[in-house]
Amino acid sequence: MTPQGSDVKLGQLARYIFTAPSWKRSLVLILLLGFLIDGAGVKSWLNLNLSGPISFTLPTVVSSYLSLPATFVFSGTLIFTIPAIAALALTKPIIELGGKTMTWNRSALLALTCTVFGVIITISALFVSVTLIPLAYAISLGFIFGLRLLVLVAIADYRVPRMILPALTQSGVGIIVGMILFSPSFAIFALVLHLVFGMGFAILIWMIERPLKRAFKIRGLAFINAFIAHMTDGSKGMEDFFRDIGEGIYVPQVSFFFSRDKKTPVIFTVPNLHPGPMGEIGGGNLPKVLYDYFCPEEMFVAHGCATHDFNLVSDTEIAKVISAVQKSRTGLDYTALAGKSGRHTVGSVQVLYQRFGDSVLLVTSRSPQMTEDLDFSIGMAIMAEGHRWFPHVAVVDAHNCMTDLSSPVLLATHTAMEYQQASLEAMEACKDASLHPLRIGISHSPLAFSREQGFGDLGIQVMVAEVEDQKTAYILIDGNNVAQGVREILLAQVLTLVDYAEIMTTDSHVVNTITGKNPVGMAVPAEEIIPVVMQAVRDAVVDLTPAKTAAATAQCENVIVFGSNRIVQLASTVNAMLVFVAPLSLAMLLLAFLLSILAYLVMG
Repeated sequence: MTPQGSDVKLGQLARYIFTAPSWKRSLVLILLLGFLIDGAGVKSWLNLNLSGPISFTLPTVVSSYLSLPATFVFSGTLIFTIPAIAALALTKPIIELGGKTMTWNRSALLALTCTVFGVIITISALFVSVTLIPLAYAISLGFIFGLRLLVLVAIADYRVPRMILPALTQSGVGIIVGMILFSPSFAIFALVLHLVFGMGFAILIWMIERPLKRAFKIRGLAFINAFIAHMTDGSKGMEDFFRDIGEGIYVPQVSFFFSRDKKTPVIFTVPNLHPGPMGEIGGGNLPKVLYDYFCPEEMFVAHGCATHDFNLVSDTEIAKVISAVQKSRTGLDYTALAGKSGRHTVGSVQVLYQRFGDSVLLVTSRSPQMTEDLDFSIGMAIMAEGHRWFPHVAVVDAHNCMTDLSSPVLLATHTAMEYQQASLEAMEACKDASLHPLRIGISHSPLAFSREQGFGDLGIQVMVAEVEDQKTAYILIDGNNVAQGVREILLAQVLTLVDYAEIMTTDSHVVNTITGKNPVGMAVPAEEIIPVVMQAVRDAVVDLTPAKTAAATAQCENVIVFGSNRIVQLASTVNAMLVFVAPLSLAMLLLAFLLSILAYLVMG
């Protein structure tokens, strides 16, 4: 396996994501900060003798600053709190006038952050001289304007000109306060510093966007805007970016069709496409969309051989998959015969296999070792080998053991060879197997568990195949992988009811909004899942009825997906870009501060 796969690199980006605290909490902190400075000012006004030397301890420095003329006694509220409250109240409405969104929580957090920076920059002047307070305050306002511009361009609207006004709300009110406390000429100097810091941050924004622009022809901050819109209100604007970088692919999809006398027909299909990248974006809910379309037939959508490279760029691409499956089911020859199932192991890989008519179903797993995405090429190699004996070969990645985010399994690795060898030997066992009458039973159990707990919309589906009194349970959970050890706990119970069984997941990414780590059994203990699974298996056994089966291979044509290695390239570019943001920001700030001092000397 490669050392750095798509899930790993995407997971690395999650450390930059956090939820803004309540706007009420940020507002309280803004008020407290102002009141604390006010209190220090009142005390120093009463006790400090300005004619004496200034002690350069932090409390004395703060008191010295707030011991300026009487108008400065309550300057904590005047120059810090009031501008922050104005920014909190005005930013969201102004942004929404332009058709974009921003939450009150983010507006308040940004105002609080800028207030803290404003206090630090302003108070730092007292370590040199009280007379530098106007300069330091003007610099802090310029810095606040630039910082707000950068943040708002990233989280609200990537178009810099549209974010100038909401970025100006806090520092603009600060300029008015400075004119009152210092002099009307303060406004001229502060506006000059706004230009300095504004240009500096605008250049920084350009440098941040440059790598993605050159590599993928997309605006990096526009992509971040779309991502935040998805997190905030479920917007699917990210799909436009994915379509721009996507490419068309042609993949086979094997399906088994089961007809049952007077009972619900069953389709067991294996798409070689990936249900990602996250939430409802792209093909994240591929299993549910397929299931809904073919309802009232009971559709089992297992996970085939596909990595994040085969994420659909939009859920509209699923229509191509549906069309292909529909075409493949015409003119089928059904048979009532099937072979007994078996399990074959090579190295770390085990395969549950069963022949249905002239075709074969292979369900692969490495549990209790990590079971992760199989590259499409591995599935194609196994299918090609099997075509010597079977016209249709379905290869399922059970996706049922997660320890941590990991790279996919790639062709020519040791693990890939184990998958291929185990599958080949399983098919050799199937080709000469005797065939007997088939009975199929199904059950479908919606669950009370949520997406946040690792369970998708389809809940648990069970198909039991009975051949000559041997019962095999195919248990499909709508989720993204299974926590390590949970599969074994579930199978130990299920095997008291049937002869063979396997736990599979659809790999649905509706349970993931940031990373791929939210497996079944992590949030909900296995002990709470067992009763539901056991009842579902019992119901499927009760539902057993004679069935006929046929298989078909659909050719899904020109399905637009992320493309080979695109998701890795995208995540790598963003990760590399973030490494250089800090030093670039520091260099830009130092330059802006030097230009501020130069402007002060020239205008002085």
